[in-house]
Amino acid sequence: MQPDPSRGRPDHNIAMWGAPGSGKTTLLAALYTALTRSDDGWKIVGSDPASSDYLIERTNDLLRGKVFPEASMALERYHWTLIGPPPRRTGFWGRKSRQAEPPRIGIGMIDAPGGLFGTGQRTAGGPSGPDPSEDPRRQELLDNLEQSRGIVFLFDPIREFTFGDAFDHMYPPLNRLAERMLATGGFTDGKLPHHVAVCVTKFDDPRVLETAEARGLLTTDDDDPYRLPRVAGDDARELFHELSQVSATGSADMVLKTLEQFFHPDRIRFFATSSIGFYVDRRTRCFDWDDFQNMVPGEADEDSRIRGQLHPINVVEPMLWLGQRLAATRPAKGVS
Repeated sequence: MQPDPSRGRPDHNIAMWGAPGSGKTTLLAALYTALTRSDDGWKIVGSDPASSDYLIERTNDLLRGKVFPEASMALERYHWTLIGPPPRRTGFWGRKSRQAEPPRIGIGMIDAPGGLFGTGQRTAGGPSGPDPSEDPRRQELLDNLEQSRGIVFLFDPIREFTFGDAFDHMYPPLNRLAERMLATGGFTDGKLPHHVAVCVTKFDDPRVLETAEARGLLTTDDDDPYRLPRVAGDDARELFHELSQVSATGSADMVLKTLEQFFHPDRIRFFATSSIGFYVDRRTRCFDWDDFQNMVPGEADEDSRIRGQLHPINVVEPMLWLGQRLAATRPAKGVS
């Protein structure tokens, strides 16, 4: 009997999106650690050999090498699958029945160096040169977004403070995506059909943590033995708003406004995320406000190192939230 190829396909697809250096690669590398420590039965595997190799190498960089993944030097196309625990079917009289297929969530990432997907200018041949929007690599990004119904959008407040370019990397692809879906009937109620998890990254950075503390947004998880600070629920949206006020260009507030203009507000959720988490002394095994930085800065960004163990914060949660929301909705026609 020939194997059924559909059995290995994800039930839903999630696309990763954000400016260069916003932390997409680091978040994915930390996802393995976060899933393993969550002990809830979910795992991440590569959907092809190149993606598996990439995940293994980047995870080893974080766990063993204590270094962050290097910036992209070429176009990257990778796909992974989140596989959950198989739900058990119960028959008559409470008897256990055959296990159902475990849920699968596909994760796709297309990234490139130099901000290829941001606001582009026509350079070859001057104003009459090639339109950058026709670059086939940009089309791959749009294909990935169009075929997904879940998006992980990463917002790096530290990069925004320095460069102020989050809006530049969001609006052009978003407008092109809306153009496509309007033409194919996917914009029927005036909104795009996607669910969006907005990850405010680098929560471990003192500037981000102190902003959350000053606004009274911090809490702790009763089940967390380390008592690491977190920002829960709707407070993450407020943190995003506060951090967007220090944008280098003053355009970060347009990110939130544009997201809510193009997507259903009840399909957007914010998360305060850290891929490496806070430093925890192995003896005290508890968060210490006087000694919590887990990143040791270098003279250049690529020289930065990770100080201690990884304690990812809100790395798994955006993926599983998207998976749950997508599972509760009927997939769009033609979308796997």
